[in-house]
Amino acid sequence: MAKKYWLVKSEPESFSIDDLIKSKNQTTYWDGVRNYQARNFLRDEMKKGDGVLFYHSSNETMGVFGICEIVKEGYPDHTQFDPDSHHYFPSADPKSPVWFMVDIKFIKKFSKPVTLQDIKDNPKLKNMRLVQRGNRLSVMPVEKNEWDEILKMSK
Repeated sequence: MAKKYWLVKSEPESFSIDDLIKSKNQTTYWDGVRNYQARNFLRDEMKKGDGVLFYHSSNETMGVFGICEIVKEGYPDHTQFDPDSHHYFPSADPKSPVWFMVDIKFIKKFSKPVTLQDIKDNPKLKNMRLVQRGNRLSVMPVEKNEWDEILKMSK
């Protein structure tokens, strides 16, 4: 199966790329996604070895701050069952979980982020889901040419 590419968004005050760097083995689970389309990507399509763009959202500087890799494929998000978690989902049943997550591992932090404005200003990225009107998913696919262009822009 061909390698795929993804973009995951996180508010840096909740979890930043620097938090990922500080995580044990520079690896963490990507939990708390509560959108069905994004859930389907996590559960069904994200595979070990896929590339991930780490995007900071809802921040003064919104953009791609680095790259990661999928190291564990979709499995039930344990936070849906935890009443003390702000991701708790009361109707979730452990026998038939609703929400899923993957594990990501840090690969590289960009010396300078590729900002949302940089992405919008690049005609090669005009079709990227990130910049499409109404697309607010926290997990989304990225085309290989878009991945390559973002990496080029990061240098």
